[in-house]
Amino acid sequence: MKGPKTVKSERLYTGKVFNLIVDEVEYPSGNRAIREVADHPGGAVVIPLITPSTVLLIRQFRYPIKGVLYEAPAGKLDPHEDPADCARRELEEETGYRAQHVEKLTAIYTSPGFCNERLHLFLATGLTKTSEGPRLEEGEEGLTIELVLMEEAIRMIERGDIVDAKTVCGLFLALARLRKANHE
Repeated sequence: MKGPKTVKSERLYTGKVFNLIVDEVEYPSGNRAIREVADHPGGAVVIPLITPSTVLLIRQFRYPIKGVLYEAPAGKLDPHEDPADCARRELEEETGYRAQHVEKLTAIYTSPGFCNERLHLFLATGLTKTSEGPRLEEGEEGLTIELVLMEEAIRMIERGDIVDAKTVCGLFLALARLRKANHE
């Protein structure tokens, strides 16, 4: 499938989290359109298992939705950072836990209709607490750590208590990986 040709591209905004790009494109039909793109460096998400049946989640206030969400620890990739290193860093910073093993589950695009953000999802096992504890960034001060049974986390998704897409994907992939490991 052939995509549109970019006729003109302009960066309208350069931000801390993402940039705003406005492109004029021409489709194979000859029609032209404007496409707005949130240009994001991507990130890493980690599903940390305290035990095979217990997952560590965080609850934090998210300004864009003006509410609190249950989420898996996650963060933005630094320039040229390996996604697994980002996952380990975010796990330690947000929870105060270090993982002995970090295994890639997959990578997903969060909202490809307007954003190029690609998140790398990982499963973390062999967790131990660090002596420093969490090292929270500005805006994360109210973050809490929640230990949840994996089966209860799935019920929380079904009830609409966990609605963060990266967390939903990560939990289902982690559960599938655990079930597969139990049958091998």
